[in-house]
Amino acid sequence: MHESYSEISLPLRSDPSLFEKFINAVGGIRTGRLMEYLDSLAGSIAYKHILGQEVQSLGPIEERGLYVVTAAVDRLDMLQPLASWKAVADLRLSGNVIFTGRSSMEIAVKMEALHPDAEPLTVMIGRFSMVCRDAHTHTAHAVNALTLSTPDEKQLFSIGEGHQKRKKAMSLMSLDRVPPSSEEAKVLHDYQLAHSRGDQTPGTAFLPMEGTHLQNCFMMFPQERNVHGKVFGGYLMRLAYELAYANASLFAHRPMRFLSLDDISFRRPVNIGSIVRLTSLVAHSTSNEVYPAVIHVRVQADVLDIVTGSAQTTNDFRFTWCADDGAPLSRSVVPVTYQGVFQAMMWLEARRALAMGDEIRGLRSGA
Repeated sequence: MHESYSEISLPLRSDPSLFEKFINAVGGIRTGRLMEYLDSLAGSIAYKHILGQEVQSLGPIEERGLYVVTAAVDRLDMLQPLASWKAVADLRLSGNVIFTGRSSMEIAVKMEALHPDAEPLTVMIGRFSMVCRDAHTHTAHAVNALTLSTPDEKQLFSIGEGHQKRKKAMSLMSLDRVPPSSEEAKVLHDYQLAHSRGDQTPGTAFLPMEGTHLQNCFMMFPQERNVHGKVFGGYLMRLAYELAYANASLFAHRPMRFLSLDDISFRRPVNIGSIVRLTSLVAHSTSNEVYPAVIHVRVQADVLDIVTGSAQTTNDFRFTWCADDGAPLSRSVVPVTYQGVFQAMMWLEARRALAMGDEIRGLRSGA
């Protein structure tokens, strides 16, 4: 397991020219750009696991006979507000393979802030699911099994195995497969009933979900291609992240902080020259005792056919945002359109994602 370990150093504190490439509008770090690096790192780790430590370059994938793609980003959690570190911290991105299936790999990554007079501080952790494909048939290609040589590696493998089992169980409980639970149905019924009666809390308002749509279109240029000649997944991730941030902040009427990436699915590759449409909407909004504002945003990426105008979905992104202080949200999103059933399922899925995030953060804080 340890042979796949890789890291990227970003000396933002000591290299002002590098920091200039990452700075955001308020003097912090562009987290979406860091996600590009994490995706690239995960791909490098996957190839290192398959090809060995001595390999210095990939070369033509036809000669290698295989290639690796990102199947999903299962989760990314921001443990510390990165913007507060600004230019004072260098960053280290690292990770390794912690679990393998026949042709799949789970890669754990983390991002640390480095200070001269303090221990490294972990600011983000996450998991990438990578799959290996035959370069000629594009079918599954077997990957090396993991050799576990220490108790820590056995524990990490067990964690990865648990992630895979939980992912399969959650897939079986997906709302596009089974109805919502009786408790979820009651919550949704009571919520929509309150909206229809106008029973909102004084000083708050309901906003129909379709009223939160925000959209962008982009041409995919060769500069954003990966080693396979397709659009780099990390680039799409950054575009989706930045659109989701704009949507969450406009909804909350304040800048929002990234809390977690709850799921990304990569359904099919995006070709260079494509026109990609990103459509975002607020799927759930709430307040709690920790965060006065919590917003879940979904972003769908579609490739548009220039001739027919038809759209083909390639990616589905889900982000959670929060505000650390200030007043509670003044409005809540509600599914009430002709797409009501579909929007209701998105509302419930977002509610599940927020509950999962609360559970994970509670476990990590020792609560």
